[in-house]
Amino acid sequence: MKTPNEIKQRVEKLRKIIEKHSHLYYVKDAPEIEDTAYDSLVSELIKLEEEFPDLKSETSPTQRVGGEPLKEFKKVKHRVPQWSFGDAFSEQDMLDFDKRVNRMLEKELGEKVNPTYACELKIDGLKVVLEYEAGLLKRAATRGDGIIGEDVTNNIKTINSVPLTLFKPLDIIVEGEIWFGKNNFNKLNEERKIKAEPLFANPRNAAAGTLRQLDPKIVAQRKLDSFIYDVAQITQGLVLETQEAELKYLADLGFRVNKNFKICHDIKAVIEFWKIWQDKKDKEDYLIDGIVVKINETKHQNALGFTGKAPRFAIAFKFPAEQVTTVVEDIVLQVGRTGVLTPVAHLRPVLVAGSTVSRATLHNEDEIKRLDVRIHDTVILQKAGDVIPDIVSVIKEMRTGKEKVFVWPTRVPACGGGGRIEKISGQVAWRCVEKNSFDQQRRKFSYFVSKQAFNIVDLGPKIIEVLLKENLISEYADIFTLKRGDLLILPRFAEKSVDNLLVAIEKAKNTTLSRFIISLSILNVGEEIAYLLAKSFNSIEKLKAAKIADLEKIEGIGPIVAKSVFDFFASEENKKMLKNLLQHVTIERSLDNSSDTGNKLKNKVFVLTGTLLNMSRDEAKEMIRKSGGNISSSVSKETDYVVAGENPGSKYDKALELGVKIINEVEFRNLLKT
Repeated sequence: MKTPNEIKQRVEKLRKIIEKHSHLYYVKDAPEIEDTAYDSLVSELIKLEEEFPDLKSETSPTQRVGGEPLKEFKKVKHRVPQWSFGDAFSEQDMLDFDKRVNRMLEKELGEKVNPTYACELKIDGLKVVLEYEAGLLKRAATRGDGIIGEDVTNNIKTINSVPLTLFKPLDIIVEGEIWFGKNNFNKLNEERKIKAEPLFANPRNAAAGTLRQLDPKIVAQRKLDSFIYDVAQITQGLVLETQEAELKYLADLGFRVNKNFKICHDIKAVIEFWKIWQDKKDKEDYLIDGIVVKINETKHQNALGFTGKAPRFAIAFKFPAEQVTTVVEDIVLQVGRTGVLTPVAHLRPVLVAGSTVSRATLHNEDEIKRLDVRIHDTVILQKAGDVIPDIVSVIKEMRTGKEKVFVWPTRVPACGGGGRIEKISGQVAWRCVEKNSFDQQRRKFSYFVSKQAFNIVDLGPKIIEVLLKENLISEYADIFTLKRGDLLILPRFAEKSVDNLLVAIEKAKNTTLSRFIISLSILNVGEEIAYLLAKSFNSIEKLKAAKIADLEKIEGIGPIVAKSVFDFFASEENKKMLKNLLQHVTIERSLDNSSDTGNKLKNKVFVLTGTLLNMSRDEAKEMIRKSGGNISSSVSKETDYVVAGENPGSKYDKALELGVKIINEVEFRNLLKT
């Protein structure tokens, strides 16, 4: 079968972009994209070369072990070639690896064996090769391209965990990882910001940049660390029968060995170890991007040997990527609960952060222009924790000329009322002119019953859609008048599920003022604004009577939000809706007003970013509010603290830029105790 020209062009573009980022990563130590995005590009190229064998080339980056060495240091040839590992990204990949090594071992040894697996944490740092003669450190080199590295001996000697003299006078070559602790990394970036120096992107980047320093004194100040994990060569003829024995032997010689390894007797145990560390990884001071799985028995390793670029007996089982590449297949406008139109990119499905993603928000018209994202573009997609994925950037070098610029429409059919849309005054957003289209009603009702609002757990979006189509609900109050008989006639509604739903609805009739305000889908009013309104007015009656001037007096509420709130409660239609709703709902006094719960953080403004390990975002917000503090969704000069968890986003960068104090989860808890 002849390979299509379109595939040939994509393969050539992939090779060029991979070579570019390989050079930036390995040679310049200045990566422009995350490792996971780079891996995604390589993975696509490998698949295309396997599907179209005539496209394989000896010069393809898939045939290489690594990039070119740095030129700032003396080049040295490794006495033992440095291999890279093959990658696994899913449980199925590991099951396939297990079948493959067992099949090959049976073939090589002539009998069925049951190998065990040594599982070690895959430290995301910088690989180093250490050579000792008679137990004395003689040379330390970076990995380079696997054949030629760079001599960084003087810098490595500054790392306290790297022994200058071994406990035994051996001639030995060992391999390990140099890494930069997260806490030291954060301190370094804060210092660089004060000095107006460029910030490091991540600890791995910082470790590489540090080893490139020509002055060892600077390296010593940064307190790098190491883990050693492999004996590459030993001249004394010592035979270590297992990887486990090798790790223990390295520790006996005086090397720092990561103690979080485990010997697993089957592949299921390996997968379980991987799952455990996927949850635990962020608690360590060093970055971990997966686990390395090796056949434990040395004789089995020798039987399996190596391919041209990787050992057959080992594999890197990576954690779910948080940044990958994919293709924008379309851009469509989605009608929100307040009628605001949000552009959404429909993507070629891709696995990111443990789930398959096919949608990403583009926020607004200006964001599309800023990114210059077009239909059929290849893009970098990012997801942190449970956050909705974002398009980080467009890989413009992958363009073929067939990409289509998205043109903002003048009408959107989903808006109803002829599809007319209008620009929201003073904002970059557009909205539907018609306020009661089916799409908008569906989203408003879904939000009304969501966790943030009335929290009716058994009433999800699909049921809401059915209730709307069957005309059982047309305003919020209708939810609280639903009867058993109304629901039993609906498709897929059994007696038990109906009973559960009615109990949940009854329970939801008591709510707090802040939740009540959130549920109303007032334009520009989210969770934090709703809390400020509840705290300031303390009753729905007082809020309904508030003038624009009263609203603008509240710190954190500007003229746009004040007008939105005033207009909402001034509407005759909304007055009627509220009257009907309040016949069924009781608004309780609650923690909306926190004056009696402490003032440790009175008037302090907090912004949360990243994943907190020992509490949820909601728990952290409640703690702040109970202590008199306020929460903002964006960082400004008025922000007092940014609480940064794992994988912080752009808010962290903004805080560094503005000089806002950044604290971690432990410091946040200590602040609450003072």
